[in-house]
Amino acid sequence: MSDAPRSIAILEDDPNVARHFREIVEGVPDLGLVGMADCLADAPALLDFGPDLFLTDIGLPDGSGLTFIPGIKARLPECRVLVITAFGDRDTVVSALNAGADGYLLKDSSTAVILDGIRATLDGGAPISPSAAVYLLERLRAPEAEAAPDLSTDERLTPREVELLELFARGQSYKAAGRALGISPLTVGNHVKSIYRKLQVHSRGEAVYEAVRRRQLSL
Repeated sequence: MSDAPRSIAILEDDPNVARHFREIVEGVPDLGLVGMADCLADAPALLDFGPDLFLTDIGLPDGSGLTFIPGIKARLPECRVLVITAFGDRDTVVSALNAGADGYLLKDSSTAVILDGIRATLDGGAPISPSAAVYLLERLRAPEAEAAPDLSTDERLTPREVELLELFARGQSYKAAGRALGISPLTVGNHVKSIYRKLQVHSRGEAVYEAVRRRQLSL
């Protein structure tokens, strides 16, 4: 018997683009659409459906979609967030990653690229459009020129937390990482909460970056 479809919520104000995304999601059996919103005001109601992934635009009628991402992560820590936008400038890409986005694609990506990006994000990956990837590389390389910060005991990751981040950096999901370490999903979740608190982040991708910057993780 096949697994239940993984649930997707969409935040997009352009009706043509929203329809395109809906058709992508509804066109395959392993994904299921739980709801759509075209503004920030209506987006929180979609969290009630507990989506596995939130596909969000940035430029919305009542504000930036990036302001909604921390709220998604706070309420549904395991929900993945894939930004799909027309903006590919450095500041927007970095802002999206800082907000907790797990992936970043441009709207001119092909249907196949968007579908692959959705699946990769759900599986723990971090798909980035090529034109935006250069900014991520800059972000990861920057710590090489920085001195390692002094950290208190409360800020230092435990060996197990570092192991978990190493698995996340390789694209492992919560479940796969738990199996690899021989720990339960609940224990994985507890470690993730501790990691986020110590590093003051909201997503796995940001946690990996911040741990590298603080010299607590080597990739």
